[in-house]
Amino acid sequence: MKKLEIVIRSEKLDDVKTILDECESTGAMVSNIMGYGNQKGYKTTYRGSEYVVNLIPKIKIETIAADDVAEKIVTTVCEKISTGKFGDGKIFIYDVADVVRIRTGERGESAI
Repeated sequence: MKKLEIVIRSEKLDDVKTILDECESTGAMVSNIMGYGNQKGYKTTYRGSEYVVNLIPKIKIETIAADDVAEKIVTTVCEKISTGKFGDGKIFIYDVADVVRIRTGERGESAI
């Protein structure tokens, strides 16, 4: 099993949710986050003063999937939401040792 942390532009959330549904993902957690990467933010002017905005709002989607489904999700997300510009986001992939469903005590992939 893999845990995917998908960090994207906020306007791409609906696209990623559609991709997760198409790939038969069993669920996801969505968080509003702020951060910066290679783009290092941007400069803006407000009432005549120049400001550097270096924490950019992003969306983080976390999901757990079987290895083959995780690879399909990664490939599809990269193909469908890429704009080719800085700030498109990143996908972090982690190995998951085990999952336990609290309600029933099921473990492993059946608990996803």
